[in-house]
Amino acid sequence: MALVSMTQLLEKAQKEHYAVGAFNCNNMEIVQAIVAAAEAENAPVIIQASQGAIKYAGIEYITALTKVAASNANVPIALHLDHGTSFAQVMQCARNGFSSVMIDGSKLPLEDNIALTNKVIEAVRPLGLSVEAELGKIGGTEDDITVSEREALFTDPAEAKHFVQATQVDALAIAIGTAHGQYIGIPKLDFERLTKIREQISTPIVLHGSSGVPDDALREAISRGVCKVNIDTNIREAFVRAARAVLEGNAKEIDPRKMLGPAREAATAIIREKIRVFGSNGKA
Repeated sequence: MALVSMTQLLEKAQKEHYAVGAFNCNNMEIVQAIVAAAEAENAPVIIQASQGAIKYAGIEYITALTKVAASNANVPIALHLDHGTSFAQVMQCARNGFSSVMIDGSKLPLEDNIALTNKVIEAVRPLGLSVEAELGKIGGTEDDITVSEREALFTDPAEAKHFVQATQVDALAIAIGTAHGQYIGIPKLDFERLTKIREQISTPIVLHGSSGVPDDALREAISRGVCKVNIDTNIREAFVRAARAVLEGNAKEIDPRKMLGPAREAATAIIREKIRVFGSNGKA
């Protein structure tokens, strides 16, 4: 099956009230794990590549690996740029066969974010690519900001409405209390803010930084309108834990397959769990 547009996946998810898992890849084994999990759960899936992944593996390798995986899969797969920060990088992904891109102008003033997003949409939508943007600032793992500062980072519902009307973007990532990386403590999501944003826009809503969010909170967010959930850290944790266990059991092991095989299996298992939490199992 050829790569599909993320829009195609999210429109169905929004209509049927589940979320599509968007899982970050960094190497061949993780691409294989994502697709194996999606096949096992009969679920649509989004494979994401961040700037770090592209720098590490190379954009040609990531694209080729994902295209091979998709061509042999029986479930729909989109290949998505995660947190693209420049027009040039977005166009590089478009030229190399990505089916979807994210342009992250969240650090810019609102009108500049809108202008950058529209520039990307104008360039890639005629090519059939979908575009995700971000409004609000999704933080890191440190919990040393005050409530007022924390609130200032969250997505404003009125701004979300203005942004969507001004761009007609295909998906909008919002900030309601999640963070990238490993959490210190349990994150508290602002569900009322999410509901207000959902009331203002009909665009598919994306939740970043979801690895440390409890399953019940993810289900609640999905019930309130989130239909794309990003997972990266949980995959890394499972992958490295399994590889480390092999070395701890046999410090003289030199066969990378003996380490990466179990790591791939562990990644597949956690991705399958997330797919079931998102409710996308059986939705391919």
